[in-house]
Amino acid sequence: MSSHSAVPRPEYPRPQFARTDWLNLNGTWQFELDRGDSGLERGLLGRELTGEILVPFPPESELSGVGETDFLEAVWYRRTVTLPAAWAGRRVLLHFGAVDYDTTVWVNGTEVVRHRGGFTPFTADLDGVAAPGEDAVITVRARDPKAGPQARGKQAVKYANHDCNYTRVTGIWQTVWLEPVADVHLRRPRITPDLAGSAFHLELPLSGNRAGHRVTAVLTDAEGEVACASARADLDLAPRLHLPVPEERRREWSPEDPHLYGLRLTLTDAEGRELDAADSYAGLRAVGIRGKAVTLNGRAAFQRLVLDQGWYPDGLMTAPTDEALVRDIELAMEAGFNGARLHQKVFEERFLYHADRLGYLVWGEFGDWGSGTGGLSGDNQQPDASYTGQWLEALERDYSHPSIIGWCPLNETYQKLHDRITQLDAVTRAMFLATKAMDTTRPVVDASGYAHRVAETDIYDSHSYEQDPEAFRAQMAGLAEDRPYANGYGDGDAYSLPYRGQPYFVSEFGGIWWDPAAAATAAGDDRTVSWGYGDRPRDEEEFHDRFEGLTGALLADPGMFGYCYTQLTDVFQEQNGVYRFDRSTKLDVARVRAAQLRPAAIERC
Repeated sequence: MSSHSAVPRPEYPRPQFARTDWLNLNGTWQFELDRGDSGLERGLLGRELTGEILVPFPPESELSGVGETDFLEAVWYRRTVTLPAAWAGRRVLLHFGAVDYDTTVWVNGTEVVRHRGGFTPFTADLDGVAAPGEDAVITVRARDPKAGPQARGKQAVKYANHDCNYTRVTGIWQTVWLEPVADVHLRRPRITPDLAGSAFHLELPLSGNRAGHRVTAVLTDAEGEVACASARADLDLAPRLHLPVPEERRREWSPEDPHLYGLRLTLTDAEGRELDAADSYAGLRAVGIRGKAVTLNGRAAFQRLVLDQGWYPDGLMTAPTDEALVRDIELAMEAGFNGARLHQKVFEERFLYHADRLGYLVWGEFGDWGSGTGGLSGDNQQPDASYTGQWLEALERDYSHPSIIGWCPLNETYQKLHDRITQLDAVTRAMFLATKAMDTTRPVVDASGYAHRVAETDIYDSHSYEQDPEAFRAQMAGLAEDRPYANGYGDGDAYSLPYRGQPYFVSEFGGIWWDPAAAATAAGDDRTVSWGYGDRPRDEEEFHDRFEGLTGALLADPGMFGYCYTQLTDVFQEQNGVYRFDRSTKLDVARVRAAQLRPAAIERC
C-alpha cells in the first residue's frame, strides 16, 4: 500500500530498507502554535487543534501553509488515522523521518515515544495501543527551545536570518509513515562491502529470536542471482551473512560506474513461511588511506567537493520534491564537482539513495552548531552528551550507503588549546571514538576546521576564505614540508594538536560573494542586503579569474587529496553560490566546470 499521488513527498522514504506494505501520512494535519510551551497544561493533548499544516513541511516554510518565522517554543500536531484492516495479525510501526527538536508522541492518549534531536529518525511501536482496523489519534508535541545548547545546524539563533545562518525549522520536516511488521521482524541491515575479498558482509539485526527462524539474503544484478546466503536466526540478535561475488559478476562502485547490486532480505519461520521481507541494495567499493592520499578502490581520486547546505526557498530544510534532491546532485556534477560535503545537516535518506545511484561522493556531517554560549573564541563550545547519541543514530541510519566516503561529526569548534581538558575536548573525542566504533571502513575527521583535538584523527583539514589566489597559494605552501595551514585567531593562537602527516584538504574555501543583481545597484556592497566572503567581484569575469586561481592553487598541490568549495547555491542572504537559491543559472557553469577539469585536474584524478 503506497500513498496517493496528491500527498506531498509521496515516495518511499527509506530506499535501502524497503517493505512493500506502508502508508504515507504526509498531508494535512491539525496544527497549533504553543509559544509559551504550556499546551500540555492547557489541554492540547485531549482536544482538536485550531489550525492546519501540510506535513512534512516545517511551519516556518511557505509550503507548510503556516509561514510563521518567529521563535516557536513548541508546536502541536494531531491526526486521526484508521490503521488498514488488511494489516491484521501484525503490529504497526509509526515512523518519523526527522522532527526538530525534542519530540513526544501520543497515540490515543498514550505516550508511545520521545526523542531528542532534529536530524535523525525514530519509531513508535503501536502494539497494544492501536491495532489494524482501529483508529489511531496521533498527537505530536515538538519543543524547540530558544535557549541552551542544541544541535541546530545553520538555524538562526537571532530573530532574523544573518550572516550564514538561516530561517529556523521547528517540528516535523521529513516524512511520517506507517508500516506493519511481524512480532519478530527484520531491522535495518548493516552492509559492509569487502572489495579485497570480492564479497559483501551483512549483519541482519532482529527484533527478537524464535526457534527455527532463518534469515536469507539474495544478491542480484541485471543478469539475475549473484549469490545467496542463509543463517539461523534463533541464536543471536544480529545474524551475519557472507555473500561472495564471482569475478565474472564483479563490478566496482565508483563515480564512473555507480553500479548497485540488489539485495532481497527475508525472515522465515520453522516451516519456511515468510514472516518479513525487505529490499535493499549495495555498492562494492573500498575507501582507504595511502600516505596523504584518500583512495577509492585502491586508487587516488582527487575529490572536487562542493559545500551543500540542503536548504530550499519554499521548504527550508525540506526539499519540495524528490526531483529537487536529484537536481541538486545534477547541478553540482554539471559544474564539475564529483561530490559534496553535506554541511551542518543530516540529509534525508533519499538524497543519499540518489547519490548512490548517480556516483556522487559525499561526506556525512552532523549539524552540531548551536553548542556555543557566546563569542567565537575561548571556552564557549559546550556540546552535551545528546550530541553523541544523535550522531550515533545518523551513523546507524547511513552506514550502508556506498556514496558516503567519510564522516565529519563536528564543524568549526572554536576553542583555544590550553592546559585544561574541556567539555569540548571530551565530546570531540567521544564523537570521534563513537564514529570509529560504529564504522571502521571510512576515514573520520574529528572536527572540520579549527579545533583538531584528537591526535589520531584520520584526516586533517582547514578552512580558508582568503580571496587572493597568490596569497592563498602561499598560505597552503607549508603542506609540502608537513607544516600545513591550521586555523587560529591572531598570532600565537593554537586551536589544534600538531599535524602528523594525515591526508589533508581545504574543506571550506572560496565562498566568493557574487550577486549579479546587487552588483548593479548602490546597495550591492551592503552586507545586510547580500553576504559572502571577501570583496565582491566587480563583474563575472573577475569571479571566474578568482575561482580559477583558487581552485588552481589546490589542484596543483600534490599534497592535497581534494577540496570543498563554498558553495552549491545561494542561501537566503548568503550570496556565494554557484547557482541562485532557486537553482537557476547565475554564472557561466561551463567555465566553472572547465576550471576544475583543466589538464592538471585530470592528471590528479
